[in-house]
Amino acid sequence: MSSPFWLENRMLLMRWVYRLRREPLTLLATVLQPVLWLLLFGHLLSRMAAGDVPGGDYLTFMTAGAMVMTVFNGAINGGVELLFDRETGFLQRLLAAPINRLSIVTSRFTYIVAVSTLQNLLIALTAYLLGVRFATGLPGLLAALGIGALFGAGVATLSIALAFSVRRHPEFFTITSFLSLPLLFLSTALAPLELMPAWMQWLARLNPMTYAIEVTRTLVLEGWNIAAAGSMLAGLLAFDALALLVAARVLRRGLA
Repeated sequence: MSSPFWLENRMLLMRWVYRLRREPLTLLATVLQPVLWLLLFGHLLSRMAAGDVPGGDYLTFMTAGAMVMTVFNGAINGGVELLFDRETGFLQRLLAAPINRLSIVTSRFTYIVAVSTLQNLLIALTAYLLGVRFATGLPGLLAALGIGALFGAGVATLSIALAFSVRRHPEFFTITSFLSLPLLFLSTALAPLELMPAWMQWLARLNPMTYAIEVTRTLVLEGWNIAAAGSMLAGLLAFDALALLVAARVLRRGLA
């Protein structure tokens, strides 16, 4: 028999799914945006970067970056819907309902990670149709989806914490917009670490996005490199743990 907490999560999760189905333009953008990102950037920079990137083919090189950036873009803005619920008063009605308050957060978290994973699967399919092949095959693709989910979990956790920290949604979008572009360029999404200036290399090594991109790129270009993957995964797990600690303190007040 299902536990009450599981049933609450399932019902609240379906709320987000039904909302997406009722918004065809949002659904279309959710599906097409990551594919356009791969197509436009991949072909725009392919000639300029030919021979200067690992693997020699820029589209193959940036497939990993496209997958991780898609996860980041979905996760960093994922918490804003809870902020809208706060502004409209709907969150207060949920808090007054006889449900576990944690399910309000975990259902949204699950939705964000699930949508990002589906987007990544679509990117991988598009890349495959364009000739990109994972050196690790289908198991490597599944591993890449798991890495994206691991990275997205930390970003989504911070996004939800931010939604409970600011008063209004303009503040939320100001902060996320300010962070998104620097985090993109201070990662290895568009260029290998070796081609960056020294100061950018130093900052990129502190960026958890770089860890997710590099371990995914290894699966695409090289194959199974357990040593490299282990160090990168350790960095991602440390990032997730830090995000959870921050969110726990914020949510303790926000759900009180």
